[in-house]
Amino acid sequence: MTSLIIPVDSFDYVVFGGNGDLAERKLLPALYHRDLDGQIPADCRIIGASRTAISDDEYRDFARKAIDTFVSTADRKPEAIERFIGRLSYLQVDARSDDGWDALKARLDEAPPERIRAFYLAVGPALFGDFAMRIRQFGLVNANTRLVVEKPVGRDLQSARELNRIIGEHFDEQQVFRIDHYLGKETVQNLMALRFANMLYEPLWNSAYVDHVQITVAESVGLEGRAGYYDKAGALRDMVQNHIVQLMCLVALEPPAAIDGDSLRDEKLKVLRALKPIDASNIEHVTVRGQYRAGASNGGPVAGYLEDLGEPNSSTETFVAIKAEINNWRWAGVPFYLRTGKRLTQRMSEIVVTFRPIPHSIFGPNAGHVQQNQLVLRLQPDEGVKQWLMIKDPGPGGMRLRHVPLDMSFAESFGVRNPDAYERLLMDVIRGNQTLFMRRDEVEAAWEWIDPILTAWAEKDVKPQGYTSGTWGPSSSIALIERDGRTWHEPE
Repeated sequence: MTSLIIPVDSFDYVVFGGNGDLAERKLLPALYHRDLDGQIPADCRIIGASRTAISDDEYRDFARKAIDTFVSTADRKPEAIERFIGRLSYLQVDARSDDGWDALKARLDEAPPERIRAFYLAVGPALFGDFAMRIRQFGLVNANTRLVVEKPVGRDLQSARELNRIIGEHFDEQQVFRIDHYLGKETVQNLMALRFANMLYEPLWNSAYVDHVQITVAESVGLEGRAGYYDKAGALRDMVQNHIVQLMCLVALEPPAAIDGDSLRDEKLKVLRALKPIDASNIEHVTVRGQYRAGASNGGPVAGYLEDLGEPNSSTETFVAIKAEINNWRWAGVPFYLRTGKRLTQRMSEIVVTFRPIPHSIFGPNAGHVQQNQLVLRLQPDEGVKQWLMIKDPGPGGMRLRHVPLDMSFAESFGVRNPDAYERLLMDVIRGNQTLFMRRDEVEAAWEWIDPILTAWAEKDVKPQGYTSGTWGPSSSIALIERDGRTWHEPE
C-alpha cells in the first residue's frame, strides 16, 4: 500500500540555526524525506543560516552527514540525496547585527515575489525577537511569509506574553507557527480519527463511561548534552507545559466544527481554561517532583543527575507526575494522570483511556477477573493503537475470560514507513495549515495553569525526590495514583 503524496506550492525554507543540532537530527532529514517522496517542487530552495562562517560546500557536507546518520539505509537513495543536496545553500547571518541580511534578501529576491517564504527559528528563544525584527526590517516579509517558532515559548507566563508581543509587532498571528512536534505524530492524528470518524467511541467519551486517563512521556536518556538548558527548565517546563498539556487537550476537547486551525484551537483553549487550579492548597497532594540518581539504564550503569550536571546541588526536577482535573460537564470527576521523566525504565509515550468497570459480572469466580476496557494509543517508539477487551479463552472447560488487545501497528497495518512528525509539520507550514500549531492565547493559557504549580513548589519548598535510574520514578508517584484505587499502565 502506498501513501498519497500531495505536492505543495514552490517555497524557500530559511533555517536559522541551520547547522545546529535540531537541523541536523530532524529538519534536514525530514525535508530530505519529503523530497524523496516527490512532495517538494523542483525549484524549491533550502537556505541554512547562522553566525558561523562556512561555505555552501561545507554546509552540503554537513547535510550529507546528517542524512547518513539519521536516515535509514533503505531510504538513502544516491540520486535523491544529490537532488536534495542541490537545493541547499548557506549564508552567514547575525540575529543581533545587520551582518548578512542584505545577502539573504538578495538571495530570496531571486525568486518570484509571490514565492512562499518560511523562516524556521531553530535557535534559542532569546533570539526569537531579534530574528522577527530583522526579517521585517530588511523587507523579507511578503504575503506568503511564515515564521516557525520552536519551543519553549517563554519560561513562564510573563516571558511568554512578552515574547508573543514582540513577535506580534512584526508578524500577523496567521503567519506565526508555534511548533510542538508531538502534535505531528501519526497517533495524535489518529486520536482525532478514532473519536470523530467512528460512532463507537465519541458517545462513550465522557465521565459516564471513562474512569480515568493516563498520559505518559518517558525517556530512558539523561541530559544528553542539554545540561545548560535543562537545569534552568526542568521537566515541568520542558515537557508538561507543551507536549503533555497539548495531548491532554486533544483527548479532552469538545468536537470542533471542523478540523481547521481556529476551530480545533478554540476547543483546546476551552480545555485549558477549565483545568482545575493547582496551587499551594493542593500542590503536595496532586503533584510529585523527582530527580534521577545513579542506577542502570539501556543495559549499563549510569550516573545520577547531579553527576551528569557536574554540580553538587540542584533542585531541578527530572520527573513530574500530576493529577489534573477538568472542571466541565464532560469530564467532571475524571482524573487525568500525567507523568514524564528522564532515565526511566524505557523510552515510551502513550495515552491510556480506561473505561469504567462493568456494573455487575454475570460470570462465576472460576471465569476470572473482569478487567476494565482500555484504549491505548502509543506515540513512541512504535506508533499504534490497542483496544483491550475481555473475551472467552478458546477451548472447552467452561467460561474462562481473558484480557486481550486488538492491536494495530501503523507500520505493519499499512505497509509504509511511518513519517517523522517534523515531515508533516514542515509541509503544513508551507500549506499555511495551522491546525497542528499553537495559537498565542493557547500558549499563554497553558502557562496560566503551569505558573501556580511552579510558585507553589517554591512556596512549599517541595524538593525533588530521588529515584533510581532505570525505574518508573519516585515511589510517591505510584502512591499518587494508587490512593485513588488505580495503577499506572505499564507497557506490555
